[in-house]
Amino acid sequence: MSGRPDSDLPPDTQTTPEPAAEPAAEPTGDEDLLLVEQARRARWAAVGTGALLALAGTAATALRAADAAPALVLAAYGCGAAVCALAAVLGARGRTRRALWTTVAGVMVMALGDHFD
Repeated sequence: MSGRPDSDLPPDTQTTPEPAAEPAAEPTGDEDLLLVEQARRARWAAVGTGALLALAGTAATALRAADAAPALVLAAYGCGAAVCALAAVLGARGRTRRALWTTVAGVMVMALGDHFD
């Protein structure tokens, strides 16, 4: 290159303009219905799982209370059941990701109570 500002680049180093990106396709009506159905199933799964585990924690609290278990065990099962009930409420409101982690936390609290027994 001669260093002149108006000189052309050699053919192997010339840049070609990038093709314009194509716009993203809009979802069709069938895809929208599929997404709505998946969201509905996720909410029902979160509600069902949270309610079932809350019921199981409540039953475990009642059974442990009948066996005269330590108060820490009863508190852990009761708190775990309450956290799982909260997960069911979160799932009903559409917060399925938070409901999942809340359910995990509730089960961990109940498992901790089982460890103390």
